[in-house]
Amino acid sequence: MPDHFITRDGVRLFVRESGVAHRIAAPVVFLHALGTDHRLWDDVLPLLPDTLRLIAVDMRGHGKSDVPPAPYTMGALISDVEAVCAALDVKQAVFVGLSIGGMIAQGLAVKRLDLVRGLVLSNTAARIATPQIWEDRIAAVRAGGVEAVADATVARWFHRDFRESPAARDWDARLRACPVEGWCGGAAAIAGTDFYTPTSGLRLPTLGIAGSEDGSTPPDLVRETVDLIPGARFHLMRRSGHLPCVDAPEAYAAALTGFLTEIGHG
Repeated sequence: MPDHFITRDGVRLFVRESGVAHRIAAPVVFLHALGTDHRLWDDVLPLLPDTLRLIAVDMRGHGKSDVPPAPYTMGALISDVEAVCAALDVKQAVFVGLSIGGMIAQGLAVKRLDLVRGLVLSNTAARIATPQIWEDRIAAVRAGGVEAVADATVARWFHRDFRESPAARDWDARLRACPVEGWCGGAAAIAGTDFYTPTSGLRLPTLGIAGSEDGSTPPDLVRETVDLIPGARFHLMRRSGHLPCVDAPEAYAAALTGFLTEIGHG
């Protein structure tokens, strides 16, 4: 799997490619959640059709990307993805964004529709929680590290029966290892974002995915955002939480493959 480091405004962004290496292959770009990284998709990518060019990006402050000082703006995160697309000659891609990744995907589609053929808005919304909730979480992390919010976050991520699985324990550890600047930077970007009006202007193939046990972006919140886009489909994953690509990768890959097939992508 080829790895890349792409620099924008002095910040190195890590990107992992898999699938078909040829640049004329249909691209699918994956954008992860706050406190995770490109590995969020590891169990899903091998289950997707072998005709696709698969690109997973580490958001600034996460994974192998650089960690500039917080706060980050949503505009900066969107521009980071634009830079990745330019460097790798990615056009007319389907963007699969989970949580903050789904917010970035919405913003990118509004700004650069030429780059976006379709959206998969997974466990996300046009607005997530309130600025005050995020400000309180940022203050807690500044005072006590990501450990201060880790237990509550993992409880929102995974349904009770899954929390003691090896996969859940791995992501619990990875969350706790997330740099404070990276977590606070991403949280600040979420706090400052309300895409209800811009997203309502989008007209493109869209699939919304929600987990029935998601404590961060409950199904009704995801559906409310998906319904802003005419013709968008909504898919509910039963007994899944905020990271269904981790707790149900086979079902997640099947839903994603169905959507890609339906729109003729790849």
